[in-house]
Amino acid sequence: MNLDTIIPVFEANLLAEIENIGTIREVKKGDILVDLGEQIKFIPLIVKGSVKVVREDENGDELLLYFVDYGNTCAMTLNCCMENTKSEIRAICEIDTTLIMIPSNYMDRWLSQYKSWRVFIFNNFQSRLNELLKAVDSVTFLKLDERLERYLNEKVLLLKNKTLKITHLEIATDLNSSRVVISRLLKKMEKNGTLYLGRNTIQINP
Repeated sequence: MNLDTIIPVFEANLLAEIENIGTIREVKKGDILVDLGEQIKFIPLIVKGSVKVVREDENGDELLLYFVDYGNTCAMTLNCCMENTKSEIRAICEIDTTLIMIPSNYMDRWLSQYKSWRVFIFNNFQSRLNELLKAVDSVTFLKLDERLERYLNEKVLLLKNKTLKITHLEIATDLNSSRVVISRLLKKMEKNGTLYLGRNTIQINP
């Protein structure tokens, strides 16, 4: 795998180290990459695909925090590596995903050794923090129909596809709502010409 075309922000020496110690992992759509309570031993670098990161409340309901896509990693995972704590999130692959798994003990070493690694880590923390703030704002200030529209638009941008293969139940779970309510809102959006509903698919109109 030609890493300098996949992660061009890293120095040549760092790319060589990643290629030497990193492990390529292929994960199928819907598979859990990181689960709640799991001890994190690897830093996942996404080179293809995307991952959804969620929290779970005491009732077992999931709350969508953010998505992680090509060229990025999960800030929550990084935090667990730094603090040597167990995972408080669940990371689920949105589509078939390819990752480079970096042993967690390299994180601190590379922070002091490579400027590009420090920039990469800090940028990922900042980006994920911004996503968390957006998630909080969305739940606090937006109506459910507005949250649904933002969610669908984010999925289109993330997957680079206006045809989303997703069920109403999946959307309801991500938005912490009910399938009935989400179906009603989607049918309203279809009536307004915003989208077209198919069997387990949603076509977002231009």
